[in-house]
Amino acid sequence: MPETPSFTIGIEEEYQIIDPQTRELKSYITEMLEAGKMTLREQVKAELHQSIVEVGTTVCRTAAEARAELVRLRHGVMELAGRNGLKIASAGTHPISSWVDQEITPLERYAGVKQDMQILAQQLLIFGTHIHIGIEDQDFLIDAMNVVRYFMPHVLCLSTSSPFWIGQNTGLKSYRSIVFRNFPRTGIPPFFFSYSDFARYRDILVQTRSIPDGTKIWFDARPNHSYPTLEFRICDVCTRVDEAVCIAAIFQALIFKLWKLRRDNMTFRVYSHSLIEENKWRAVRYGLDGKLIDFGKQVELPARELIREMIEWFIGDVADELGSRKEIEYAYHIMDKGTSADRQLATFRRNGSLQAVVDQLIEETQEGVL
Repeated sequence: MPETPSFTIGIEEEYQIIDPQTRELKSYITEMLEAGKMTLREQVKAELHQSIVEVGTTVCRTAAEARAELVRLRHGVMELAGRNGLKIASAGTHPISSWVDQEITPLERYAGVKQDMQILAQQLLIFGTHIHIGIEDQDFLIDAMNVVRYFMPHVLCLSTSSPFWIGQNTGLKSYRSIVFRNFPRTGIPPFFFSYSDFARYRDILVQTRSIPDGTKIWFDARPNHSYPTLEFRICDVCTRVDEAVCIAAIFQALIFKLWKLRRDNMTFRVYSHSLIEENKWRAVRYGLDGKLIDFGKQVELPARELIREMIEWFIGDVADELGSRKEIEYAYHIMDKGTSADRQLATFRRNGSLQAVVDQLIEETQEGVL
C-alpha cells in the first residue's frame, strides 16, 4: 500500500494594496518587494498587477500552524505597506478600482501572460486564496481531485468576497469567479482516470506549444506543478484570517477522509463535471443564501444545509484526529453571520458608499493581526 500522505497545509493569499485617502488600488508591489527582502524573504511575491501582493505560508502540519503563519505574513505585509502610508485589504475584487487603470508588473513571466491573454490579462484584477494539501501519492491525488470536486462549490459558498466590480453591485457573491472564467483551462477540473492521464493531457499541451508548463493549467483544483500537493484555487481570498484557516482546515479534512475511505476500499461517488459546474454557478450567484443540488437525492437544498451535512456527516469524524475541529466549525459562524460578500453588501445598503465598504475591508483584514 502506498505511503500515507503528509496532509500538510500551505496557504497563498493575494491582497489589495490600497491608498487609504482615495480608497483606490495603488501600484506599489515593486517597492514592497525591495523593502521586504530581509524580513519576509521568498514568502512575498508579485502578481500580474502592481497593486497586488501575494504571500505564501511555509509548509504547515496543522490548521493552527497555518493560522500563525498567516497572521505573521499579513502583519509583515501591512507593515511594509504602512511605510508609505498604504493599507492592505483582502477581498476577491476591489469595490471601486477599474482594471483599465492598473499597471502590469514588469516581470518576464507577466509580460508573457499579457502577450498570450491580451486584454483578458489586463482585466484579471482579482484576488484568490490557494490552499495546498500535501499528497505524495500521485494516483491518490488524482483520485481525490475527482471525488472532492463535488464539495468545492460548498466551500466556495463560505469564501465569497467579491460582490462588487468597478463600482457596480454585480448581484453575484463571487464575481471573481466570472472574471477568471474568461481564461482558458479554468473552472471545475475534468475527470482524469489516473495521474498518467493528467500528465498526458498536460504534455500534449506543452508539446503543441499551447502552454509552457503545468503552471498555466488554472483549474479550480490541480496537481501543483512544483510541489506534491493538490492545490485548491476555487475560493475568493478570505477577508478575515479565521475564514481562510477555516477553508484550509475543511480541505485538509476532506482529503484526509477520502484517504481513510480509500484505505478501507471505499470511496465517495464521483459526479459529472457539468453537474458540479451547475452547483458552482449557484455558489457564485447566491453564496450561502442559495440552494445547492444534492445529486444523490436529485433535489435542491439550502446551501447551509448541505455545508452542515458535509461538516457533520462527512468530515466530522476526522476533525478531532486532525486537531482542527475549532477551525472547521468556524464555518458555523460564517453561516450565521455571513461571508465577506454578505457583510460588504450590508455595509453598502446601510451607507450607500463603496468607500465605506473599502474601509470595512481594511479593518476586517487587520482583525487578529494588528
